[in-house]
Amino acid sequence: SSIRMWSSLQSDFPNYNIVNRGFGGSQTSDLLYFFNQLILAYNPKKIFIYEGDNDLSLGKSPAQILSTMDSVITMIRQKISKTVPIYVISPKPSISRWHIKDKYIEFNTRMSEMASKRNKVYFIDVWSPALEKDGTVIKDIFLEDGLHMNSKGYAIWANVLRKYLS
Repeated sequence: SSIRMWSSLQSDFPNYNIVNRGFGGSQTSDLLYFFNQLILAYNPKKIFIYEGDNDLSLGKSPAQILSTMDSVITMIRQKISKTVPIYVISPKPSISRWHIKDKYIEFNTRMSEMASKRNKVYFIDVWSPALEKDGTVIKDIFLEDGLHMNSKGYAIWANVLRKYLS
């Protein structure tokens, strides 16, 4: 839902044809299951993946999530292209899930390491820019639910992702 709710996504990147395939409650296993509909059908030039947030909140381990992510990347390489750039976006910190922040930090570290070992797979950190100087989550970038971002939160994301589009 974090991607689905990014209503300014296309206007944040007006020079690109953005296909937003985000949906609420998505887990990495859903991306694998719906691979043909969500990725293959579009023959993308670049692929940005935001997964792990819901997986972690539902108790999946970083190792489980990364195993499924590895399967998704392998399918992309087999069915689309061995060279299409894949950008894995870190799960964001949030007020409502701050109690499991250590799991998020571990997952982000391991996902970054995985990306560095794969050809044309890049890790994008949206965790760090959403933190205050004292290491706590910025609170005014969220809707009332403390999980989904408002326009200020998406502006942070747009600023981070912009450098990966040029």
